[in-house]
Amino acid sequence: MAAGVPGGTAPHVGVDDVEVPILAGDDRHHLERALRLRAGDRVSVTDGAGRWRWCRFGPELVPDGPVEADPPPSPPITVAFALVKGERPELVVQKLTEVGVDRIVPFFAERSVVRWDEAKAARHHERLVRIAREAAMQCRRTWWPEVVETTRFEVVAALPGAVAAERHGAAPSLEHPVVLIGPEGGWSDEERGRLPGLVGLGPTVLRAETAAIAAGVVLSALRSAVVRPVSPPDA
Repeated sequence: MAAGVPGGTAPHVGVDDVEVPILAGDDRHHLERALRLRAGDRVSVTDGAGRWRWCRFGPELVPDGPVEADPPPSPPITVAFALVKGERPELVVQKLTEVGVDRIVPFFAERSVVRWDEAKAARHHERLVRIAREAAMQCRRTWWPEVVETTRFEVVAALPGAVAAERHGAAPSLEHPVVLIGPEGGWSDEERGRLPGLVGLGPTVLRAETAAIAAGVVLSALRSAVVRPVSPPDA
């Protein structure tokens, strides 16, 4: 079961406490300057952990409805992706948030071109968390994804329920709600020997960032019953 989404087209924004909702300065500036909200306009607020409510915008947010509590999405979906170059990690995090992925795990693979030292990894993690937050508000999620600090292949390969994306793998299934996406250069021989299982995302060769987004879309569609699992062929 997936969590609900506040209806309508009113802005949706994060707060620390939906009981006493207070806007952060950047969020208030965005609502006033970019979205041109005026006093009395409706806005939904969430703590990102399933609780949300309607408010009226103004110098202070005025609650305009009860606190609602959405159940957490089940099963939780994880996409772990080997780091890619440039701004593509940001694209991956944004789109995985939009489609409903619950846990996003960047990792270093043996053939990853990108290599961050500890300080750079911390800066990138902070930015990816911010991008996920912005995307969650835009797509009106009440349960926001966890963006994990960049880790190693050995860690993601050991995640319960994990499978790795590979051409000609089995059909995606919620029995394996954790999908690992390899680097542009492919899995190394050592990594291939440690892959927990294989899942296919279609007949074509996908770019790394496309594969990550495709995995999130398919798993989310299965969870929300937009598509149905593939039935096994008759014996």
